[in-house]
Amino acid sequence: MNTNISNNPGKSAGKSVERKVAIITGGSRGLGRNTALHLARKGVDVIITFRSRQSEADTVVAEIVELGGKAVALPLDVGNSKSFAEFVERIGATLRTHWQRDSFDYLVNNAGIGIHASFAETSEAQFDELMNVHFKGTFFLTQALLPLIVDGGRIVNLSSGLARFALPGFAAYAAMKGAIEVLTRYLAKELGPRGIAVNTVAPGAIETDFGGGQVRDNAQLNAQIAAQTALGRVGVPDDIGGVIASLLSDDNRWINGQRLEASGGIFCSLGIGCGSGASRRHAWRQGLAKALMPLLPAGFLQ
Repeated sequence: MNTNISNNPGKSAGKSVERKVAIITGGSRGLGRNTALHLARKGVDVIITFRSRQSEADTVVAEIVELGGKAVALPLDVGNSKSFAEFVERIGATLRTHWQRDSFDYLVNNAGIGIHASFAETSEAQFDELMNVHFKGTFFLTQALLPLIVDGGRIVNLSSGLARFALPGFAAYAAMKGAIEVLTRYLAKELGPRGIAVNTVAPGAIETDFGGGQVRDNAQLNAQIAAQTALGRVGVPDDIGGVIASLLSDDNRWINGQRLEASGGIFCSLGIGCGSGASRRHAWRQGLAKALMPLLPAGFLQ
């Protein structure tokens, strides 16, 4: 159930060089895939996880090999915390087999799902699914992997622009992302003595297959979002993968416990989140929500 291909011996001029290793959950598609490729270009090897689409994971591994790196793909359902102990054992075995080491350097908690439902109509089953994947999964998977991450390592958790601004239909989803942002600050504090930096990246609307690919494929929705983004377009995966890879690099070693939104300035053009009056923000949000509601899929923001 895993894929590994390598054409990089990890040596240079006769001297052994230990390459950094990153674990990226949900790394077979979208932002996870893009992050894996950005890290590979920076000389970081990658373990990606996938839930069901192994062929897509295999493709990512092959792409990393083409870049001169090493990669492994392992199955994982982040919504099933009972599987984490076995997964950690597999990670340990994978590290020993393919990298001759017992630890890894970076963790990117990226895997996620999108559910669009009003607060009044959100079912307990939907709430539990979102919590298990986005919050409980991140909490306990990170906890389970702590013995394997190196001192001085780095963790990036994925949040969402919806934790800053509010649109009807995402109460449960955004609440989980808000919890992730609080958890990030606590992890930064508690893991600080080990030199482990923990930060959050919060994307805006991105053209991926997330939520059925509506932001990418629905021209009307895409245009509506682009019109409210300061840079005048919707984001693409390449706008996010590079941010995450950069945040993991030594150049950003002093950034810790922070939330970094990568959204092209969505809603800032009318002052939302930028200091203008509350009544103006509220009226504008309501108008946008009314315009977008018929276009929204099961989930459209990362």
